[in-house]
Amino acid sequence: MNKNILPIEFYDRSPDVVARELLGKILVHYHNGICCSGRIVETEAYFAENDPANHAACGKTKRNSPMFGSPGTAYVYFCYGNHWLVNAVTEKKGIASAVLIRAIEPVTGIEIMRKRRKVKRDIDLTNGPAKLCAALGITDKQNEISLFKKPLMIIDNGTLLPSFKTSERIGIKVGTEIKGRYYIPGNGYLSSKLT
Repeated sequence: MNKNILPIEFYDRSPDVVARELLGKILVHYHNGICCSGRIVETEAYFAENDPANHAACGKTKRNSPMFGSPGTAYVYFCYGNHWLVNAVTEKKGIASAVLIRAIEPVTGIEIMRKRRKVKRDIDLTNGPAKLCAALGITDKQNEISLFKKPLMIIDNGTLLPSFKTSERIGIKVGTEIKGRYYIPGNGYLSSKLT
């Protein structure tokens, strides 16, 4: 195993801690032998308890079952009928908490990302949770796989935890008062400029 891949112990913690410490780490996806990656610049924590925005707030379903899996499991779900979003499952098996990867800054494979996204500005390649999945080629095929080996993983390239800010989560209708969003201020790839 690549020694730089984040270990299971990293994810076996509260989602707010994981969300914060994922900032600066590298999300990597291999598709058809081609690697695309990006530095995580924005995340959101979703808690197992007292969090109405958590997909598992009303119990276990076929859709949210990956959230009850082992820490470090990928939870990829369909949103608004046409977008994939990727999360990292946190805490112990059976505790349904996760961290949504909201935005990344491209590191490798940017030409492939441009072909997949077909946008005019590079800044629009990965500045949102659905955009980054499209750019990296992440779909339901990665749902419920581990983040500890190819094709999908998160690595630590030695970058120190950057300065960050927190805010209320965005893009949801309930639980908006919870300050579960973590981001690197001033980064051009944030999903929202309202920082």
